[in-house]
Amino acid sequence: MNQDYIKPDNWSVIEEGFDVDSVKSSESLFSIGNGAMGQRANFEENYSGETFQGSYIAGIYYPDKTKVGWWKNGYPKYFAKVLNAPNWIGIDIEINGESLDLNACTAVKKFRRELNMKEGWYNRSFEATLQNGTEVAVNIRRFLCMDLDEVGVINYEITPLNKEAKIVYKPYIDAGVTNEDANWEEKFWEPLETKDHENQAFVTAQTFKTHFKVTTFMQNSILENGKNLNLLPEIVSATKEKIQFSYAVSVAKGTTSSIQKIGGYTVSLNHEDTLSGAEQVIKAALAKGYEQLLSEQIEAWAKIWEMSDITIDGDVKAQQGIRFNIFQLNQTYSGKDSRLNIGPKGFTGEKYGGSTYWDTEAYCIPFYMATKDQQVARNLLTYRFNQLDKAIENAKDNLGFKNGAALYPMVTMNGEECHNEWEITHEEIHRNGAIAFAIFNYHRFTGDYSYIPEKGLEVLIGIARFWHQRANFSKDKNQYVILGVTGPNEYENNVNNNFYTNYIARWCIDYTHDQIQKVSLEYPSDHKRIIEKVKLSDAELQDWKKVSGNMYFPKSEELGIYLQQDGFLDKDLVLVKDLDKGQRPINQKWSWDRVLRSPYIKQADTLQGFYFFEDHFTTEQLQKHFDFYEPFTVHESSLSPCVHSIQAAKLGKMDMAYTFYLRTSRLDLDDYNKEVEEGCHITSMAGTWMSIVEGFGGMRVKNDALHFSPKIPKEWTGYSFKINFRNQILKVVINHKETQFSLEGTKELTVFVNGNAILVEPNSLVVV
Repeated sequence: MNQDYIKPDNWSVIEEGFDVDSVKSSESLFSIGNGAMGQRANFEENYSGETFQGSYIAGIYYPDKTKVGWWKNGYPKYFAKVLNAPNWIGIDIEINGESLDLNACTAVKKFRRELNMKEGWYNRSFEATLQNGTEVAVNIRRFLCMDLDEVGVINYEITPLNKEAKIVYKPYIDAGVTNEDANWEEKFWEPLETKDHENQAFVTAQTFKTHFKVTTFMQNSILENGKNLNLLPEIVSATKEKIQFSYAVSVAKGTTSSIQKIGGYTVSLNHEDTLSGAEQVIKAALAKGYEQLLSEQIEAWAKIWEMSDITIDGDVKAQQGIRFNIFQLNQTYSGKDSRLNIGPKGFTGEKYGGSTYWDTEAYCIPFYMATKDQQVARNLLTYRFNQLDKAIENAKDNLGFKNGAALYPMVTMNGEECHNEWEITHEEIHRNGAIAFAIFNYHRFTGDYSYIPEKGLEVLIGIARFWHQRANFSKDKNQYVILGVTGPNEYENNVNNNFYTNYIARWCIDYTHDQIQKVSLEYPSDHKRIIEKVKLSDAELQDWKKVSGNMYFPKSEELGIYLQQDGFLDKDLVLVKDLDKGQRPINQKWSWDRVLRSPYIKQADTLQGFYFFEDHFTTEQLQKHFDFYEPFTVHESSLSPCVHSIQAAKLGKMDMAYTFYLRTSRLDLDDYNKEVEEGCHITSMAGTWMSIVEGFGGMRVKNDALHFSPKIPKEWTGYSFKINFRNQILKVVINHKETQFSLEGTKELTVFVNGNAILVEPNSLVVV
């Protein structure tokens, strides 16, 4: 049974009623961020119940020592922790001498949370009866500024309902935080200095080992009925790692008292002196004031939604789902800083560690290419180019490869591998292919070839060299094979000849070879520079082609399908529908040994190849492979439903496509995998966007033109989306009768609908 306490709404995520069992899940679902920092929806006031405290700063990490039972050559030396950052949101509250704590109140009524995705703020309200009999109404609004992205704002209002109340606000900043997932129960922050002045306080700390310096700051104002009382605080405590102020006010029954707290971080990535930087940030925020900061927040999100929104008519849950996904993607990564990337949990939790997986290239880049300026996607590609030397070092030092072969890490912060499960770190090598595919995909979509001669070709050569060396010749098969891998289906480890891995390896070599030829003809100076730098010879190129031209792919002639890997048909082929539902999810119910021996597929594997390389196969081939593999797929990866939704839509299986769409769009809202309290699945949310645009909309790029094959679920009356295609904004509106196109740009655009060419002129409507 999935959770269902989130109220359907077109623009907001809403929870009504206080339930202690939902607190940690809601902390994930109501998380906020602005690309530079983010935080779970923890209560500002003290809460003695179960909670998962979490605030995070983009680019800040700690190399936690890998914890394994024994050490093997090539194991990563550390596991990069997404760090729980110093807490700036804390505001302890005393009312008539008693701490406000929802876990201890005698009654909590009218509890409501709202994450307003349209305007980019989080609101929590309730009425509480304390054990001393005082009744209060509380309303808290919090947001992280999209423009002034080192600043967050809290407006915390309290109204006594049944008597006068002495309210004591005790705001604090605290660097004495720990991670939920610390391997060795150690702290990651070393406090350096504190400072306070009037209503401002600062705690500067740095991470152990990596020495990122962060100043956490706060500025407080106490108001009554919206009027600033200009109070100065008493200092409750001032240690090396924490400063806490105290403001005491007497508030009449029915009068609203509030504290407005400005807080946030300045980091050494951006400031030479983080303390003076924090002082300047506070000054800028105060000059604007709360109302202007909120107004600018609403304007910033209006601009984001203008381009990235997808509308769905007639299905509120579907609409809420896609907007939740788009909202989380935009608040996780803004594209401003090429040093940053998209972590699988974003700013919603600590699980997985690292900031970059193959998810970025396989799932996220299409979203950012189509909804933002192409420079944002180029920044994501540049991120990998900047880490090429580390990828070469990884292949050489950990796996014994040579001659500039590059294996990009499965998980990374700075280019070094930091994932500590061997079957992922050493065997899930298909991630190399996704990075090469992203370069191809970027050029295909944007038309910008310049990235390849400037940066991308060096990445491609390193990857091609890896695949050439990773394959070996089988005398038995008289073909090249790739042994001991884990494909996208992580429920199969150490298999031989995973179809997807072998296929993308062959494609990478051939694509790289083609780009070398193209660059030699069209960019001869770049070609000369690169070939001399990497010392690539014609003889080596010929060796590559021997491998790609004679790659082995397991197949069943009887079934007419490629096999996921050697021996797949030797398994006990019981379909998922015949499994006892009490055994699901199998990754939480079964031993790992049993999972590995089963035929069950965590996510698209062979079908991932059919998704990437759709044009290499006929629709009939896709149909045959989909019908065989989907019934064995348990979809226990967040990355699974989106690919299956796209392929089901292509095959005309609209009921199935719609079901998969709901699953991917509401994966976290409905907690399909029973783990949302650990954080949301940010990178798979880009797959949700693809489910609509590529799945139902049927959008493809072929021969420098946009192609569509529009379909619509019967549950919807219509839907729309926008695509930024080569600096022209195309809006697509689809209903059961027709498809409409309109264009923002300066020149006409030819698109294809079900194979037919349609001319769309600027500022005009075309109906098909």
